[in-house]
Amino acid sequence: MRPGVWTVYRWELRKLISLKRTYLGLAAAAGVPLSFAITLALKKGQPNDVPFGAYVHQSGLAIPLVLLTFASAFLLPLITALVAGDIVAAEDQNGTLKTILTRSVQRGHVFFGKVLAALTYTIVSLVLLGGVSIVAGSLVSGFNPLRSLSGTTVSATSALWLVLASFAVYLVPLGTICLVGVMYSTVTRNSAAAVVGTLVTVLLIELVGILPGLGFLQPYLLTRQFPAWQGLLRQPIDWSPITHSIWVCALYGVPAVIAGYLVFLRRDVAGG
Repeated sequence: MRPGVWTVYRWELRKLISLKRTYLGLAAAAGVPLSFAITLALKKGQPNDVPFGAYVHQSGLAIPLVLLTFASAFLLPLITALVAGDIVAAEDQNGTLKTILTRSVQRGHVFFGKVLAALTYTIVSLVLLGGVSIVAGSLVSGFNPLRSLSGTTVSATSALWLVLASFAVYLVPLGTICLVGVMYSTVTRNSAAAVVGTLVTVLLIELVGILPGLGFLQPYLLTRQFPAWQGLLRQPIDWSPITHSIWVCALYGVPAVIAGYLVFLRRDVAGG
């Protein structure tokens, strides 16, 4: 009986656990919120130019939302790209992929097992950043009610659930970046090129959004889906940016998976 997707998935998770770059990304996901919370505890200033920045000393639940705003544009895509861009290309470079593909394992199972492993790492890194920022924020500024973007006050318990839901909504575009990274990893066969290519793609998409005459494209840009979670922090909840983000991200993620899959299926085993 051939190993299935879930068997390959478990193999890939064990590989990720043994890689240094896995822990580099997770260390950044935990270290940034800790550093931010310590800085807030030592200083009275606050980032007033971002959503919820004015409330970081009033409620610790504002801190993870501020960090989500800061980290969504570059830090979290970078952490995601470190593994997504490496997960196929590293085995190409090391010559181990050839061994795997010559065994009795279906190529589709190998590919989707790697995709699931990369997505799992993305989820873990986001959970780690969110969890550390919630705990550190609550210790520094207290587990207090939070003022929504509509100006209403939300109880601490309700605000906690909204913060958790906000991170879940952000996972949609972040997961899409992960899928793009896996595609680059499959196509380029080079870890560095795949990681850089993923980040450059994110930056180029963001650049398109600020070029004159291309404003009509902004609603359909992947990077403009990062703040969709803010719809949850309005009273009543605004679901339109969230539903919009889901189908726009699908326009990027689905082709990326298909392209990576087709390239992987046609991989020349004899050439590695």
